[in-house]
Amino acid sequence: MNELATLLDWPPRRVRHILDELAELSLVRPSWEHPETLLAVTPAVGFSTLLARQEQELLQRQQELAANRRAVMELIEQHSRQRAAQHPEVDHLTGLDEIRTRIEELAASCRTELMAFAPRGAQTREAMEASRPLDQAILDRGVLMRTIYVQSIHNDSLTLEYAHWLTEAGAMVRTYGALSQRLLIYDRETALVPVNPEEETQGAVLVRGTGIVNALCEHFESVWENAAELGAAQPRRQGEELTAQQLAVLRLLADGHTDETIARRLGVSIRTTRRITAELMQLLGARSRFQAGVRATERGVLRPDGT
Repeated sequence: MNELATLLDWPPRRVRHILDELAELSLVRPSWEHPETLLAVTPAVGFSTLLARQEQELLQRQQELAANRRAVMELIEQHSRQRAAQHPEVDHLTGLDEIRTRIEELAASCRTELMAFAPRGAQTREAMEASRPLDQAILDRGVLMRTIYVQSIHNDSLTLEYAHWLTEAGAMVRTYGALSQRLLIYDRETALVPVNPEEETQGAVLVRGTGIVNALCEHFESVWENAAELGAAQPRRQGEELTAQQLAVLRLLADGHTDETIARRLGVSIRTTRRITAELMQLLGARSRFQAGVRATERGVLRPDGT
């Protein structure tokens, strides 16, 4: 090394540093006959050796990550079982932090399927940013994810962009005229619903038990069957003049809901709700909301039970 330093007119420390870097790149190696002597290695051979070593290190790292992932999933499942044992049927959650923490836990332990209602139309940027890593992790594990938005998301570019991102990532997304409440069902075993659908700040309820959860699953499947594919035009039933959104408004009017409640369930403004109501009354030739319901029933648009 001293000879090389003298030849290059470099300080010995610099020569040592360069030789260490070349050795790290597998471009020099000790001589078999004279171990104290370094020999140059053909770049093709050196880089091939370097890549083989890095591939081995990467494989080892992947195996370590897989082992860590299994250990973490076992801890999560154990924690979930302990929670279930302490709260076998219903667990009341209060405050956004507690609800969000439980959603993160449920998302991390979800194994096979996630079903979700996303009402309120436009979602906040903060909510979507918080949901993206959870949704990505669920989809990366191969979990079947189905989400139903209200059709008014077509009026909000950010929410619509997120919905399209979900489909590109592997989720199934549909839209429906109106949704009564937010709903999350994990593995058909656990469901999360708001205490008060009209005021979600009042907290949420985590429900377990086959009876209640199965009923919520059936409700989800019923809405899913009648929902439209993302990007499809608002579906019209054969022989009807009304869009799915107008039908949703008509059903809610028939049930006696106020403009404010209807607006929340459709994810639109009160002004839009009143405009749709006025259009319905004009289409049906009705002078009042009650008469609109009667005319809709007479035409077969609504059945006598309001469905």
